[in-house]
Amino acid sequence: MPERKGFDAVRCYYRFLFGEKEALEMLVREYSDALIRFAYCYVKDSAVAEDIMEDAFSALIIKRRDFDSADNLRAYLYKTVRNKCVDYLRMRKKRVPLADIERVFTANAEKETEKSLLRQENRRAVYEALQNLPSQYREILYLTYFEDCTADELSRLLRRTKKQIYNLLHRAKTSLKELLIKEGISYENL
Repeated sequence: MPERKGFDAVRCYYRFLFGEKEALEMLVREYSDALIRFAYCYVKDSAVAEDIMEDAFSALIIKRRDFDSADNLRAYLYKTVRNKCVDYLRMRKKRVPLADIERVFTANAEKETEKSLLRQENRRAVYEALQNLPSQYREILYLTYFEDCTADELSRLLRRTKKQIYNLLHRAKTSLKELLIKEGISYENL
C-alpha cells in the first residue's frame, strides 16, 4: 500500500531511533493494517496476524537497520511478516479455516457510499477467492492488487527476476479468473 502523501517513513524511523517514541507509533499506524491483512492471507487467523505484525515491528526495533528509502523499509517489513508467517505455519503444520475474515475487513470501516460499498464487496469476493489459490499465487496477487506493489518491489520482496514476476502474475490471474467464473462472480466487474 503506498504511503499517504507527506508521510516519510524513513525519517520517521530515524526519529524513533533517536528517541522519539511517537515516531514508532506513526510507523505502526501507517503500516499495521496492511501488514495484518498480508499476514492473514497466510495464517487465516486475525489474532495471529496481529501478533505477527507486532513481531515484525519488534524485529525492526531490535535489529535497527539502515534504510535509504521508504520502499526498502516497507520491503523489510513485508519480508519479515512473510518469514514469520512461514515459521508459524511450519510450527503449526495445518491450516486454519477461514473463519473471521469479516473482522479483518470491518475493523476500521467507515460510512461509505453505495459505489464504494460495491467496490468493497467485490474486493472481499476476490479476497475470499484468493484463499483457494496456491500460496505463491495468493501472495503475488495480494501484493499487486491490495498493496499496489510494482514489479520492481515484487522482485525485491519475492527474490525473483522481473520476468519470473510477470509469468507468475499471469498464471495467478488466470487461476483467479477461472476460480471466480466457477464461483459465479463476474470477473469483468472487478
